[in-house]
Amino acid sequence: MTENPLLSPGRRPEQLAAFGRLLDVLDRLRLECPWDKKQTLESLRHLTIEETYEISDAILRQDLPDLKKELGDVMLHLVFYARIAAEQGAFDIADALNAQCDKLIYRHPHIYGDVQADDEDAVKRNWEQLKLKEKGNTGGVLGGVPTSLPALVKAMRIQEKARGAGFDWEDPSQVWLKVQEELAEFGAEYGHGQPPADEAQATRATQEFGDLLFSLVNFARFAGINPEEALERTNRKFIGRFQYLEAAAARAGKPLASLTLAQMDEYWEEAKKSVSSLS
Repeated sequence: MTENPLLSPGRRPEQLAAFGRLLDVLDRLRLECPWDKKQTLESLRHLTIEETYEISDAILRQDLPDLKKELGDVMLHLVFYARIAAEQGAFDIADALNAQCDKLIYRHPHIYGDVQADDEDAVKRNWEQLKLKEKGNTGGVLGGVPTSLPALVKAMRIQEKARGAGFDWEDPSQVWLKVQEELAEFGAEYGHGQPPADEAQATRATQEFGDLLFSLVNFARFAGINPEEALERTNRKFIGRFQYLEAAAARAGKPLASLTLAQMDEYWEEAKKSVSSLS
């Protein structure tokens, strides 16, 4: 196999120099730039969340040049947080990186110790058990799931942590039956296609719909599907096809709202044949 020069140990000094350069640039900006001087941990928070979504977007588009740029943006945010913490006398970037290295070594006893872990599931179980031990069981198994996570991602993390504690279905067919059960329960509350008759039924329908989504996330986990990524791909597919529909209507010289559903459906079928799933 031909050696990848980007993975060569000879790149290490260059990588360390680039990281040091980023620290030097940030040091100067923090001292001299009015905007950078003003930033706090709180003011950067929402910007970091935005940058993280932009990384996700670049990955889904398989745009490696853009991914390189977005990774640089997030790296700047990380060293910025560490710089602010250092100014407060809390820690610096070296402390953060060394703590991460110590954690990785501790949570990989199958690499750095004598623990046996022959597959991915064993590694995950060990990871969750060690993480729980670190936290002294504060909050229990699910205590480490961030409350601010989007609900779809949170459902996935809850199920993964429960699995790490040995609480899980034995077979995918069981999970699929649960999906069917939850679908039937939602259908019963929603009146099999009819709107709820009153507020109480609407509340129950909402609860059952949540149960249905949770069971679908569970099945996706067993199927090796990331539900967040799957839904985002469908979002992009829908956007691409709808934009095709808008463009087709414009070419025909007709306002989109003037088209009948049958005409829209005709354009939609054309879009399904011509628009990429990630457009």
